[in-house]
Amino acid sequence: MDMRSEDYGELQRLVDSVFPPGASSAATASRLDVELRAEILDLAAELMEVVGALPPRAYTRQRLCDQLNSILTARGWGNVYGTVE
Repeated sequence: MDMRSEDYGELQRLVDSVFPPGASSAATASRLDVELRAEILDLAAELMEVVGALPPRAYTRQRLCDQLNSILTARGWGNVYGTVE
């Protein structure tokens, strides 16, 4: 799979939903917070798989982005779904 999915950019929408613009860089969210937000946004099954692969911990925006990008890269899905920042 090397074509962009119709869900391209949805993980960025998730990150922006968990950490809205202007949120403190010290703000954190738990894996459960991220999973619940992903369910609210009704992400596709493969994207829910990515979220489900997050280790349980508290995440800053940067740490969440790094972890999601790592999972996407490991699955070869960076070009399909887009990376996050």
